[in-house]
Amino acid sequence: MNSANRQITAEFGPAARLGAVPGNGGVHFSVVSQNADYIELCLFDAGQAHETQRLRLPGRAGDVHFGFVPGLPLGSLYGLRAYGPYAPLQGHRFDPAKLLADPYALQLDRPFAYDPVLSAPPDRATDTAPLVPRAIVVDLARDATPMAPGRPGFTYEVLVRGFSMRHPHVRPEMRGTLAALAEPAVLDHLTRLGVETVELMPLAAYVDERHLFALGLTNVWGYNPITHMAPDPRLAPGGYAQIRNVVAALHRRGIRVLLDVVLNHSGESDEQGPTLCYRGLDNLLYYRTHPDDPGLLINDTGCGNTMAVEREPVSRLVIDTLRCYVEAAGIDGFRYDLGTVLGREADGWFNPHAPLLEKIRQDPVLESRIHVAEPWDIGPGGYQVGHFPPPFLEWQDRFRDDVRRFWQGDSGLAGALATRLAGSADLFQASGRPPSASVNFLAAHDGFSLADIVAYRSKHNDANGEQNRDGHHDNHSWNHGVEGPCEDAAVVAARLRDVRAMLATLFVARGTPLLTAGDELGRTQSGNNNAYAQDNATVWLDWENANTDLTGFVQRLARLRAAHPALAADEWLTGENLADENFPDAIWLSERGIMRAEDWADTRRHMLGLFLRRAGDGVLAFFNASFEASVVDMPATRPDHGLKLVLASDRPETAQQWVSQSFVLGPRSVTILVEVAI
Repeated sequence: MNSANRQITAEFGPAARLGAVPGNGGVHFSVVSQNADYIELCLFDAGQAHETQRLRLPGRAGDVHFGFVPGLPLGSLYGLRAYGPYAPLQGHRFDPAKLLADPYALQLDRPFAYDPVLSAPPDRATDTAPLVPRAIVVDLARDATPMAPGRPGFTYEVLVRGFSMRHPHVRPEMRGTLAALAEPAVLDHLTRLGVETVELMPLAAYVDERHLFALGLTNVWGYNPITHMAPDPRLAPGGYAQIRNVVAALHRRGIRVLLDVVLNHSGESDEQGPTLCYRGLDNLLYYRTHPDDPGLLINDTGCGNTMAVEREPVSRLVIDTLRCYVEAAGIDGFRYDLGTVLGREADGWFNPHAPLLEKIRQDPVLESRIHVAEPWDIGPGGYQVGHFPPPFLEWQDRFRDDVRRFWQGDSGLAGALATRLAGSADLFQASGRPPSASVNFLAAHDGFSLADIVAYRSKHNDANGEQNRDGHHDNHSWNHGVEGPCEDAAVVAARLRDVRAMLATLFVARGTPLLTAGDELGRTQSGNNNAYAQDNATVWLDWENANTDLTGFVQRLARLRAAHPALAADEWLTGENLADENFPDAIWLSERGIMRAEDWADTRRHMLGLFLRRAGDGVLAFFNASFEASVVDMPATRPDHGLKLVLASDRPETAQQWVSQSFVLGPRSVTILVEVAI
């Protein structure tokens, strides 16, 4: 039999899993639509623009439409068409001329590509089959093993495509794909750097925004997904087998893998966007619409639509997506883009105990995984930093901004810096979470690169085609008197000095340090702080011109943090004496000793010291954001111990040395000493 004369039955009822599920000598198909009259399964032959057969799903159990095709082999290509009312004002947008991707697709035969025809109204009767990827019937092994539960530690955010496009030691055919991360040169770099967790930016199959189509640009970040489970063939052409192999390679180096998932919206955008999946299957079910105007999509994401995760079929899709990546690829956890959406209930407001968040916390497959929320969206009450429940970690923009402002030289920042160095107890302690709940970062994929923070006062996003209107406007950045590239050796040195000071601050602070791939190389985006549409040298890491001295400096910081429990401890500071010792776990210091009330109140203060202790360990760090040197008195040490200088960010070549009564801190520097037995 070929695909043109298949039969379909409802004899087995709906399968336990939605999507295409091989079994019983054929394939079970199930899809959820509450408002469709009926749904057709479309079978394709490879290389053909149109389906060879349409089969109406004959069964329906509640909102699940299902059918079984005997004898259909693995590797078969399929899509869906949904029939029902086209009544946009009532929220219904059924159009059988639109071929639809299965929300539960596990592999696609090609990437999504935007075309204006995908948004054409039904009266044009334009068949979109030639434009839409086909899902491939696969039978995934779901026996992958994540690493044992644990904290993420030093986390490294990776844009898969940009990471390896210019890597000289990655085979050309692997550049720009996930497979590059399993290449020996890449694994060696991660290991030398001290990375404990890789956080992959989205892998799900995505489509370009329609305005990029008009501008001739493409989305390189991938935060515009269609099928949440199916990996994008451009990033993981080998599908789940490739993801699993790469994850296993990282696991063998002791490196965990988190996956950035975009479950808050889809790439179908607003009411004028393309119909590729959810809109055509049941717009009113899958998306949140205004209660008084069901034809108007709620846009809490800023991307045109918002997934209705408060509804059971959508929350099930979320849970099934997460479980699939864990069971089939061994993923260790997830970073949730615009995570506030996942906690919004039917009334539109965020609840830290919303049903979906509770399902994630209680699911037997997911409960022990790492969960990291981006705790904001643009909807009402969208800024929720510090309000997610355990065990969620949270990206922490307060750390980013306070640390940047301190090193920018803003007044009155000593107290804010101390709060961030101590793990941001003001945000996370009350919920019963440890300091590791705070994911601390200086720069991320969106915003300035670390090098650009000290080289640009203003964003330069003209290449994005939006007249520089896009991207953050308030970056807390500075340029040392020259905007952008500079050949003045003094300016270049000053910029690098500030970068090293910020990096040292990141690795001393309690919490989970996150570094964006390439910032250890000195990456620049030429002042573009929203480079999502720059699939070019703007985001492709320049390995051949990497700043190897800066890379070595990050390695030193990571080793220092790993070697000292006083730095890596995941406990809140108390200021109380350690057990059996007459020394507290933390002392805050000025130039002349313990910080007093008037020192904290001094808005001109640009220097702060912190002496951290744990049993048998002590680390002293001074943060001097002043442009002047500062003489500091050394605090008392344990009996028969002394202080040894191990790192000076302004003079990284300085050899280790003993320091006795006082020490001169260089301007714009972080100085780290360790307490050592004499």
